[in-house]
Amino acid sequence: MDETPQGAVLRQVSPEDGQGVVHLLTLGEDAVIGREPDCHIVLDSATYRGVSRYHLKLQAVSRIGWQVCDLGSTNGTYINGRRVLGCRTVRSGDRIALGHRGPQFLFEPVAASSPVAVRTGERSPIHIPQGERVTASQLFPLLSTEHDWVQKAYLLPGLLTVFCVALLFVAVGEPLLFNGLLAGYLGAAAYFVVYQLCGKPKPWWLLLAVAGSTMLLLASPVLDAFSFVFQQVLPGQLMLDASPTLAQLWVGMFFGAGLMEELLKAIPVLLLAGLGLMKGNSLSDRLTVREPLDGILLGAASAVGFTLLETLGYYVPDLIQVLESQSGYDIGQLSGLQLLIPRMLGSIAGHMAYSGYFGYCIGLSMLKPGQRWRTLLVGYLIAALLHTLWNVSGIVNLLLLPVVGMASYALLMTAILKARALSPQRHINFATRIH
Repeated sequence: MDETPQGAVLRQVSPEDGQGVVHLLTLGEDAVIGREPDCHIVLDSATYRGVSRYHLKLQAVSRIGWQVCDLGSTNGTYINGRRVLGCRTVRSGDRIALGHRGPQFLFEPVAASSPVAVRTGERSPIHIPQGERVTASQLFPLLSTEHDWVQKAYLLPGLLTVFCVALLFVAVGEPLLFNGLLAGYLGAAAYFVVYQLCGKPKPWWLLLAVAGSTMLLLASPVLDAFSFVFQQVLPGQLMLDASPTLAQLWVGMFFGAGLMEELLKAIPVLLLAGLGLMKGNSLSDRLTVREPLDGILLGAASAVGFTLLETLGYYVPDLIQVLESQSGYDIGQLSGLQLLIPRMLGSIAGHMAYSGYFGYCIGLSMLKPGQRWRTLLVGYLIAALLHTLWNVSGIVNLLLLPVVGMASYALLMTAILKARALSPQRHINFATRIH
């Protein structure tokens, strides 16, 4: 018996600018969806950059029903969150997605006796059957076969937030554990903003590895070698107890903090960029530095590791020790917490901004190698100058810190915007547009 329906409709359900548009599918005529003008369903190339020229085909097959066939698209075709390899049968209520974050359509067969009152491309309200029984996935949405909720930007951050809050309750009364958990969470939250704005996927383990590598560098003899070069050979001595002049303070901070720390944080990024330049290198683009977005993401990750170790290993313990000896245990712990929070949250306008911009220039030098060394030098000097300006402002006049912080943050954000525009894969980056 022929089970093929007489026709079907595709009802667009996302994104919002296309919701409600209905496309009719007729028996005996294959429907191709893509960006080319000769497709049966044409999607605007400016709006749907992740859709291929000829993305997928829907066809009715006798005794089987309607099938979806991927036409070798770049970002893939998905039915209810599962990628289609070749052709796959589609049934009533299935959700067809062109790429993970591309346009989505609901498939609805139409019987011969069921007239359809809309033409292709017209808008129509979403029809919800009233007489059908409640399904298990409707009653328990977590069991749904559609996995969009797993890919949403708010799910994993929300789950991690709940998990971290639970751990913070457990850590009450254990200052070291509590401070470590809180600092890690705040650093991850600040980095998440940068990651979402960049919009280019990077393996989480690579980002953690870069942050961890920077922390190891700070705890290794490499730091002593850097300190000797920048603070002994070069004029980077930080003689804060000797009441230095403004010029002495500036020079000391520029060499002893700005140049030294920005180069130290950039070591993991430069190493990954170097690996990408090696002949015969088979590493994936996701694991190296090929463009400015790569540099920003890896530079910011390195900055998180630097800020964590610097905050938890030096600044907070030193402040707690001094104030505990002067004012008691409670005052010392409270003051340490008060220092930890702004240092970690402020890293997005501090270390992450400096290292992110230097990373942008590292990636830019890889994308446009004609002026590589000049690009690297400019990025290095600007990052070091901003770092120096922040440190000097914190000593001379605290009221200048918000101005310097906002300027650094603006530099990072404009670098991200420019990096997204320059990205060779901007058509598939998940944050190509910000609404």
